Formats: sequence, C-alpha cells, structure tokens
Amino acid sequence: MNLARRLLRTKPTERIVAESGRGEGGELRRTMSLWQLTLFSVGATLGTGIFVVLGQAVPKAGPAVVLAFVLAAITALFSALSYAELAGTIPVSGSSYSYAYATLGELVAWVCGWCLMLEYAVSVAAVAVGWGEYLNAFLRSLLGVTLPDAITRSPGQGGVVNVAAILIVLLATWLLLYGASESATANAVLVLIKIVVLLFFCAVAFTAFRSRNLAPFAPMGVAGIAGAASQVFFSYIGFDAASTAGEEARNPRRDLPLAIILSLAVVTAVYVLVALAAVGAMPWTAFDAERTEAGLARIADLAAGASWPGLAVSFGAVIAIASVVLTVIYGQTRILFAMSRDGLVPRVFQRIGGRRQVPVANTLLVAAFISVLAGLVPLGRLAEATSIGTLFAFTLVNIGVLVLRRRSPGLPRGFRTPLFPLTPVLGAVLCVVVMAGLSGVTWVAFGLWMLAGLVCYFVYGFRHSRLHVEAGSQAKPGTTSPQG
Repeated sequence: MNLARRLLRTKPTERIVAESGRGEGGELRRTMSLWQLTLFSVGATLGTGIFVVLGQAVPKAGPAVVLAFVLAAITALFSALSYAELAGTIPVSGSSYSYAYATLGELVAWVCGWCLMLEYAVSVAAVAVGWGEYLNAFLRSLLGVTLPDAITRSPGQGGVVNVAAILIVLLATWLLLYGASESATANAVLVLIKIVVLLFFCAVAFTAFRSRNLAPFAPMGVAGIAGAASQVFFSYIGFDAASTAGEEARNPRRDLPLAIILSLAVVTAVYVLVALAAVGAMPWTAFDAERTEAGLARIADLAAGASWPGLAVSFGAVIAIASVVLTVIYGQTRILFAMSRDGLVPRVFQRIGGRRQVPVANTLLVAAFISVLAGLVPLGRLAEATSIGTLFAFTLVNIGVLVLRRRSPGLPRGFRTPLFPLTPVLGAVLCVVVMAGLSGVTWVAFGLWMLAGLVCYFVYGFRHSRLHVEAGSQAKPGTTSPQG
C-alpha cells in the first residue's frame, strides 16, 4: 500500500459502531441519561467565560453585547448541528476524532485527535490554574483571608507549586474513578448550582435595571458587534462534550444529538440573560476591560448596595470551574480511549478495570499530566491556542457530515442536519473566519503543536495503527488479525 493511501484510509463506520464500549479487559457501562448528557455539555461550556468575558466584550460593542452573544450562538449552532448528526450516526467516545477517521482518513483523524488533546488537556489545566484565583477571591470576601502565592501560583508566576490547581484536578479524578454515572450526577449538581447563581445575579441586577443604560445601543456599530461576537464565541466551546460519552449513553443515537442541541440552547439563554442584566444595571462605559476577574460580582454588589451578592457570585465562579475540570478531563480520557483502541496511542489508555468499569490507568495518566501542567508550568500562549485547535476540529466535523452523506447516505442517523448541505458548509466557513481573526502568535503556537503531533504520529501511531497491523497480518498466510 502506498503512503498516500495508507494515510488517507478510513475506518468503516459499521466497525466503529460495532466496537463501541469495548476496551481491553472489559466494557464501558451504558448508564448516562439524556438529562446527564445535556448537563455534561452545559458543565463543559458554562464555565468562567461568562464571569469574565463581559468586561472584555462590552467596551467593544456597548449594550449590543447582547446581540454579540446571539451572533456567536448562531455561529456555534451550525457546527453543533453537524456534531449532532455525526453523534447520532457514529455514537462512540472518540467524538470528532472518530468522525474524522470514518470520513477523512487516518492522518486527518490523528490531527483532529491531537487538536482535541490541545483543547481538553491544556485548556483544563489553564482553567484549573484559575480556580485558585477565584477561590482566593471567595475566601477574601467571606473570611478576609487568602491562600499564599506559594501554593496558588506556578514557579513562573511567583509561586512554588500551584497546589490549588492540583487539588481541583485530583478531586475531579477521584469522582471519575468512582464511576461515569456518579460523575455525571455530581456534575449535574454543580451545573444546577452555577445556573442558580447566575439567575440570582440576574435577579439582583434587574433590580437596578435602567433603560437609559441601553442607549446608545450599538455605539461601535456593526463592526463592534462582530468584534465582540468573535471574542465571546469561545464561551460556547464545550458543547461537544456530550459526544465523548457516546459509549456510556443509554440511548446514544437519540440522546447525543438532543443533548448537544439542548445544551447550546440552555447556555445561550443564560448568556443573553446575564448580558442584558449586566448592561442594564451598569452603564456600558463603566465596564473595565482591565478588571474582568470579578466583573459580575462587582455589578451585583453595586446593584444591591451590599457585599453579600458578590460573595454568592464568586462562589458560583468556583463551582463553575470545578464542573468544567470534571467534564473536560472525562472527555479527554474517552477520546484517548478511542484512539488507543485504534492503535494510535499506547494500549494502556484502553484498559478497563475496577468495579465501576472505567479506564483507570487512562484517567490517572491524564490527571497526572494535567496536574503537572497546572501546578508547575506557566501555560501562556499555549492556552490561547486551544481555541484554534477547537475551531479546527469543528471545521473537520462540518466537512465530515458532507463526506458521510455522500459516501453512505443509507446509514441510520438519529438526527439529520437541516438545510443540508448549506448548514455544514456555513459551519466550516464560519469556523475558518473566526480562526483567521486570531493573532499571529496563536497561529505560531498552533503550528508548533501540530508539528509535535505529526512527529508523535509517525514515531508511534503510523507503525502501530490497528488498520495497518491487520492489513499486514492479512497479507501473510496463516496469521490472524489482532484484537487491539
């Protein structure tokens, strides 16, 4: 087989689905309901972004930041609909990695999986780092004390080791080892708490709502709205988390598409309501792009004329980060589980063990890696590059819908993207447009990450690919195909 054919060979969709749930030493348990899947996506999406993004976006768009959230939601919706179709057609843990393997070939699938590692592992480490800062803000408001910099900052930021970041990663890991269903239940509680906190903020802010604060509504015009939409778009990243639970969902063909779409609807409604309450309670000119870490808490305090509402909002930010860490680590382990089953990463990542039938070694290795990043490494620009990696994966998913519809029109689909092929085409184009607006430094970081990924693929995955090994075995009489 020549090199090009080998790199572009696809894994049959029927085989991907048939292998669903199977790992080395056991099978994943199908325990997650539609409710749990939806809140998993909400948990991964509704994070600290809304607690800080307003302070950055309002100076660009003014009160029209509300429209910026709507525009960003529409942009995300095109990709979400494509995800929903592929999740209902190929309901497995690999998410967009598995979708790319079925439609665009092994090399593209590897690149997609490598992008997902950037999105999940690096971004969750960055989020965990922020947990210590929000915890300090909460403790300062509640007790007037803070944790020392030595244990809340990395060495490059004036600390020794970020123990707070490591602690939240370890807590999430303990929950994941306890069981997927139990983790989903814990996440549901955390998500409901942070939604209640955000609704509480809206209730407080609306008591100080003044219609004059909405005028002029769009002081920067359409350009300002578009610029703010590009900035807040990244607050929607995470709705794909439900697709990583494809092998532990009770009814994946029906529930995965619904969970993806429902989660995006819930997050959009919360974002728009919070944005409207915030700009109605405080003049848009009072928003400070340099002081974003406690923006909602400050508005709540000003609206109520007291400090306790801000304390509640700070608590919501702490809970928000905890749920993001939990759901994103889960997603990372399940993607590696699928990649390991295909032979592209070591077999240890597909081993299932313990009474709860979870990938124990996989979870521990991912947690160890993230803990080192969060505790010791200043992530800097690499954390910013997670956005471009996610958008690249979204682009591949949109293209995958087009390819699979043409190649296998008769496949059973739990959901069909409406207005095909316009929806996936627009989804891909919009992702590319948003990517083009990112900084040159982000592109450089992304390029270096991709180069490292290609080296890893050709050093390990290229030789250990299960499709390649089986093809070699079939070419030799008297041999049998390995089972992973």
